[in-house]
Amino acid sequence: MGWPVEHSLSPRLHGYWLKRYGIDGDYVALPVSPENLRETLKSLADKGFNGVNLTVPHKEAALAIVDEIEPLAQRIGAINTVIVRKDGSLYGRNTDAYGFHHNLLEAGFKRTRNIATLLGAGGAARAALAALLDMGFTDIRIINRTRDKAEKLAEEFDVKKITAYAWDNPRALEGSDLLANATSLGLKGQPPLTISLDALPTDAWVTDMVYAPLQTDLLQQAVQRGNKTVDGLGMLLHQACPAFAAFFGIDPEVTPELRAYVLGKTA
Repeated sequence: MGWPVEHSLSPRLHGYWLKRYGIDGDYVALPVSPENLRETLKSLADKGFNGVNLTVPHKEAALAIVDEIEPLAQRIGAINTVIVRKDGSLYGRNTDAYGFHHNLLEAGFKRTRNIATLLGAGGAARAALAALLDMGFTDIRIINRTRDKAEKLAEEFDVKKITAYAWDNPRALEGSDLLANATSLGLKGQPPLTISLDALPTDAWVTDMVYAPLQTDLLQQAVQRGNKTVDGLGMLLHQACPAFAAFFGIDPEVTPELRAYVLGKTA
């Protein structure tokens, strides 16, 4: 459910699992304008839905509409999954932090220096920040084009472990174990992400939440200097797992075959 939503890969992703596990169900794209969000969410039970996933621009607005919110989603300040319970009430969850973490785990990332650098201070950054804190990072540097927004986010989460830096301050990358892009910069149709990686250790990992294109300029730049990289598609796949389990009662697997199918490489 989004506005627009036609670009979403989620119907293809969930459709693969529905067929794979022989489930008699469907997962569809629902274009819903912001002014119709409340009415549409409240009508899910009557229309026979088990739940929905939310994308831009609904993740924050839905907080005030659902009947109950999980603690993690409350902490992040956004929900991307709404579960319709048996009594018709709506339960809001956020699986983006799970997806971010498990994408890194699948790639083999292991924390060594307790320092992480995060680009961005919006909704995606909030989920990544919660994940980084839960992963045990004790020194998290937030770089945002609007520093005030980064400082506000740092204060809201954990002032002791989080520091806001100016976009062009190279010190934010010094000694970092992980650099994560949570902005839309570099996304197809958006401005490019321009940042110098000179101060980033060559043994640091770099991940990008953007998955269109799959190999962003940031990831290409990181590969050229010897850093290990993790693309954003895995986050999409992994964040869908808890939602699918809640909707259909089966814990799905993220496999190379699924990845190829979602990318359109197989029919």
